Amino acid sequence: MEHELDLSQFDYELPSELIAQTPAARRDASRLLHLDAAGGLHDLQFPDLPSLLRAGDLLVFNDTRVIKARLRGHKASGGRVEVLVERITGPRQALAHVRASKSPGAGTRLVLADGAFEAEVAGREGELFELRFPDRVLDLLERHGAVPLPPYITHAADASDEARYQTVYAREPGAVAAPTAGLHFDQAMLERLDARGIGRAFVTLHVGAGTFQPVRATRLRDHVMHAERYVVPADTLRRVRETRAAGGRIIAVGTTSVRAIEAAAAQGGDEDTPREGDTRLFITPGYAFACVDALITNFHLPQSTLLMLVSALAGMAPIRRAYAHAVQSRYRFFSYGDAMFIESAQS
Repeated sequence: MEHELDLSQFDYELPSELIAQTPAARRDASRLLHLDAAGGLHDLQFPDLPSLLRAGDLLVFNDTRVIKARLRGHKASGGRVEVLVERITGPRQALAHVRASKSPGAGTRLVLADGAFEAEVAGREGELFELRFPDRVLDLLERHGAVPLPPYITHAADASDEARYQTVYAREPGAVAAPTAGLHFDQAMLERLDARGIGRAFVTLHVGAGTFQPVRATRLRDHVMHAERYVVPADTLRRVRETRAAGGRIIAVGTTSVRAIEAAAAQGGDEDTPREGDTRLFITPGYAFACVDALITNFHLPQSTLLMLVSALAGMAPIRRAYAHAVQSRYRFFSYGDAMFIESAQS
């Protein structure tokens, strides 16, 4: 089936006013659209989530932390530049997107953050530039960078975005986009889930800017998926194995958790060793899930790889119906928007 899939099958009409520009007043104050395994739709609120879960289920969260990856400045020769750090590759090195009127060559010095420091272009790696920094990259970004809000959010990042475009359990710095399904969880919700006997485990997948890149290939089989770094700890592998053996469900919090767990399953190896690496896993309808039984996620862009992933889990027709219902019911879309709870049609 996969070779027949076409980009146009994953399009839908979205009124621009439904794109959430700011988060809800409280983290859990969003709506929740439940798409059950039979394709039924149920309009709920996010605080209703525990009622959809059972004792013995395991929620898998992505604990990546969004870094202040956006820097502005100019070349030493004068032209304006904007830098978006994609991946930190060493204490003082990173791969970054660099927007400039003319592509900077090796040896170009970039004067950043109102002259606070300079970075040097060391070379290229595909579309990314290898940059050398004068001090620890993470420290410089924390002091001088800005939160890299998605391209469809029109305001400049401010202090409230620094707090709200980050999950309450974020631990491992490295993402340039938030794992947005997790933004709905506050400490009170986590405690409610604990009290109901619902397990919690973590993976780390550093979300890259490629998550917002459009699919340019008409046929999905021609699309080259962007790579993202992930780690699945041995403890999480054990919890997944034990949960499945006991009849519990594995519920991914966000598409990034899905990619990490499924990439780890595909990697194979000793069950007691962590799985890590770069994944280019492209999940489209026809994919057989090895681990994931359900997914908590936000609403995704038309023609995006994430829309293809949820269509693989629930089926293309149920997802089309769910999105049409969400538009008609004026759910809020994308990173700061409302949530879905999707049960696998494969279970």
